[in-house]
Amino acid sequence: MSRTQAHDAPCVLIVEDEEPLVRLIGDYLRRDGFAVQASGDGAEAVDLAGAHDPTVVILDLGLPGMDGVEVCRRLRTFSDCYIIMLTARADEVDRLIGLSVGADDYVTKPFSPRELVLRVKAMLRRPRLPLDQARRQHAVGELTLDRTAREVRLADEPVELTRTEFDLLAAMMTDPGAALSRRELIDRVWGEDWVGDEHLVDVHVGNLRRKLGDSGGDSGYIRTVRGVGYKTGPGR
Repeated sequence: MSRTQAHDAPCVLIVEDEEPLVRLIGDYLRRDGFAVQASGDGAEAVDLAGAHDPTVVILDLGLPGMDGVEVCRRLRTFSDCYIIMLTARADEVDRLIGLSVGADDYVTKPFSPRELVLRVKAMLRRPRLPLDQARRQHAVGELTLDRTAREVRLADEPVELTRTEFDLLAAMMTDPGAALSRRELIDRVWGEDWVGDEHLVDVHVGNLRRKLGDSGGDSGYIRTVRGVGYKTGPGR
């Protein structure tokens, strides 16, 4: 199943097997000027994403057959799109599973379609560069980040990050050694109008640490500041 609008509009791919919900979300998105595609099948959705390069994917975790986690994993092999995971199960495990494979955000059912559209819009407004426009490259120990090329290298080896992981690392490396709270990081990366569980930051920090080979705590490139949040360090 595929629905499209104007070619120059931001494209949102809805991957959800509940037809009434797909129609409702799609109607709200189209009214706000988005092009919309939809699929209730995970494998088909991966093919659609490969063919049409959506800007945002709204992805249900509980799809039949290929579930949302596997769809997310496959999307991340070729796409840097924003991914919002939908889940009907409110326990933290489902949320963490979805985010650990590269999702940028999650929304728990039931939700307001209008709020979901606002979440999509906020995501697209996320600043791609921090306020310090003059410095486009940062280095901490053997870790380097280039904002212009959107590249991260560790000991001169490339590190593959999602958009959100890159933006989070850039936010921390802009103020090397400064302790930043979860709320400060949310404001810098997701935007000041973002509303949700601030522990979302912890999940993405965990992903970053894994990709950087960090053990966390008081060593590594991303260090925990107890009672505050996180800061960068010089590595092990």
